[in-house]
Amino acid sequence: MKMLLVAGITGALVSGMAFAAPTPAHSAQDEILTAHAHALMASTADTVEIGHAHMHHVINCLVGPKGNGFDAAADNPCKGLGNGAIPDSKGDAALQAKLKAALTDARAGLSAYDLAGIHANGKKAAAALNTQGTAASASSW
Repeated sequence: MKMLLVAGITGALVSGMAFAAPTPAHSAQDEILTAHAHALMASTADTVEIGHAHMHHVINCLVGPKGNGFDAAADNPCKGLGNGAIPDSKGDAALQAKLKAALTDARAGLSAYDLAGIHANGKKAAAALNTQGTAASASSW
């Protein structure tokens, strides 16, 4: 009996029937970490221009190059990391809600033309991209 059980488990593993969930083609984690870093940079920017540049980076990392609001003229610090954190996290409703909240905050920061508004929205975006006091990590998402 034990031999049959061992043979069955071995066969399942060899045939690719692993017990772990499949991983998506792109992981949004690196894009989220990068967006979080740029939201923090926007929250402490010295000038409106620098604050806006970092808000663009947050938006570009969240929506990806094919997303609404992507600005090809702005730098894309998430280039090569995936298709954008929002598209790459499709199927995870809780994560999508956090990312969309951060996107709303980043867009508000981009619309602000005073440092106080940029700083406030940068902090809000960073908070939406952050859980349990640390930047997005595999265990916190």
